Amino acid sequence: MHIHFIAIGGSAMHNLAIALHKKGYQVTGSDDVIFEPSAGRLAKYGILPAQLGWNEDNITPNLDAVILGMHALTDNPELLKAQKMGLKIYSYPEYIYEQTKNKLRVVIGGSHGKTTITSMILHVLNYYKRDFDYLVGAQLAGFETMVKITAEAPLIVIEGDEYLASPIDRRPKFHLYKANIAVISGIAWDHINVFKTYADYVKQFELFIDTIQPGGKLIYCKADHDLVKVVDEATADVEKIGYGIPEHLIKDGITYLMPEEIPLKIFGDHNLMNLNAAKLICAQLNVNNEQFDAAIQSFTGAAKRLELLVSRNKTNVYKDFAHSPSKLKATIEAVKAQFPDRKLTACIELHTFSSLNKDFLVQYAHTMEAADTAIVYIDEKTFQHKKMEPFNKNDVQTAFKSNKLQFFDKPEALQDCLLNVNFYHTNLLLMSSGNFGGLDLVKLARELNIEA
Repeated sequence: MHIHFIAIGGSAMHNLAIALHKKGYQVTGSDDVIFEPSAGRLAKYGILPAQLGWNEDNITPNLDAVILGMHALTDNPELLKAQKMGLKIYSYPEYIYEQTKNKLRVVIGGSHGKTTITSMILHVLNYYKRDFDYLVGAQLAGFETMVKITAEAPLIVIEGDEYLASPIDRRPKFHLYKANIAVISGIAWDHINVFKTYADYVKQFELFIDTIQPGGKLIYCKADHDLVKVVDEATADVEKIGYGIPEHLIKDGITYLMPEEIPLKIFGDHNLMNLNAAKLICAQLNVNNEQFDAAIQSFTGAAKRLELLVSRNKTNVYKDFAHSPSKLKATIEAVKAQFPDRKLTACIELHTFSSLNKDFLVQYAHTMEAADTAIVYIDEKTFQHKKMEPFNKNDVQTAFKSNKLQFFDKPEALQDCLLNVNFYHTNLLLMSSGNFGGLDLVKLARELNIEA
């Protein structure tokens, strides 16, 4: 098989390219820009394009398939030639389904928690050396790639994103996997550039339930009232299994699952609900509760999800992927609940298209109230790049409904602020789906003043 990737440098795309290369396929690709770590990883397997840019000569009649990445545009010259030649063109999720249609497909959907739930399931299955394929949205400890596709594995665990499949396929990705077993972790409006209203966004989850194969299972969060309404009204031929927060105890900064007092390396209500979702999925995959509890104790979390950067002098510094209003609020409250005797400085970078939309910004009202010090950072270059009208301090304070909130739009100013604070007995939470204007967060965490 000869597969050509248009926009091979994307996070998901380059991982699939590597997975197919390891499966023995001939893989080629193109892109106009490829950043690290994609470039280095493609080079390692000998499939990094020799030159950047699009080249019609890459599209030949001997291609078995073309996989089109979301980064490509509809007028991409390689895409236009492939269409003209009548070649089979797949979106990323379409091709995943094509490769796994004879396997048991577990699809994890929801507005938040998808990566963590998927990572927990992978951790447990790996702990027991089970044979499985997977697709996950973050690099995980113990897993070389974010995608694994083999001929032999009987099942695949898929993180099911609700964003669009490709520039020429406007369906959400998770509609295309046709799950046998599915999770919906919750619904919180996102991707407003595509789903203009909350009702339109919710509709995608209603449609997702209808794609679950007849006789399949739907595992869903009972704590989300809007989701419960969607599930109750769904008429699909599926078994519906709800979950909530498991019984637990927090003692000396450690969360224990009760009644057995199983110590965990993770914490927070969201993570605990994610754990319950993962446990229910694993039960469907013949991993019993006792086995699950034994394996989950060593789970340290997915990358950038409450990732501990520094811990000293009763001060922890965390990096987290939180960007949506609901996740921001939940993450702040989780850290406060875990360490009630410590102060908390919470810093969020608004980076996504949704969060930089003035009409959507009001969704952040009161989300940072649990923090002792709240900071919002928006890189001024992000507005320029996205061609959007920039916010000022007053815009942000008004939307968040907090006149105490601090606002920065230059990375140097944010860094200076943090380095001039004494963080003794004060946790710091750095949250973003971006990179804080290129700040080295590990270096920053180590240089903080944490002296008694």
